[in-house]
Amino acid sequence: MEKFTKITGVAAPMPLVNVDTDMIIPKQFLKTIKRSGLGVNLFDEMRFNQDGSEIPDFVLNQPAYRNAQILVAGENFGCGSSREHAPWALLDFGIRVVISTSFADIFYNNCFKNGILPIVLPQEDVDKLMDDARRGANAVVSVDLENQVITGPDGGEIGFEVDAFKKHCLINGLDDIGLTLQKVDAIGGFEDRYKTAAPWV
Repeated sequence: MEKFTKITGVAAPMPLVNVDTDMIIPKQFLKTIKRSGLGVNLFDEMRFNQDGSEIPDFVLNQPAYRNAQILVAGENFGCGSSREHAPWALLDFGIRVVISTSFADIFYNNCFKNGILPIVLPQEDVDKLMDDARRGANAVVSVDLENQVITGPDGGEIGFEVDAFKKHCLINGLDDIGLTLQKVDAIGGFEDRYKTAAPWV
């Protein structure tokens, strides 16, 4: 998993509430078990017409936001089913940070396990960042995970809270497999001892 320390990029405004995981990545794209390749289908039904042409009004189709790395979202983002494909699609598109007043629990935890930082803020702070994000190409925001600070286009700072263990994992690029591999010597030692103690197994 790619390490996360500080991201500076364009923030895209998406003030919709209750954006569920089927909106993030519709069910017909869940056939893959690969983490890559889903970005083209992110928000598919909101981004594209049935003939495959883009819907110009959708925020991520607008020139200023095509390379957005930060998403400022409405409340209860990521609700619905528990599909891990949702953070996969966001990450593959290039989104590394999602900011909202609230997230569905499973989606929230899946983000950390896939290199995305979900940030929960009070409504007034989200409103401020939403206004900043509406500046288009000038909506450049920095998110410093180590110091837990968001810096807006005008230099204003907003602090945020994050679980210490989840922060450690993101900064060090550790998903569940990476955490397990940190114990590889202990695991190997146990296996060796077990083979000696129970050679018939």
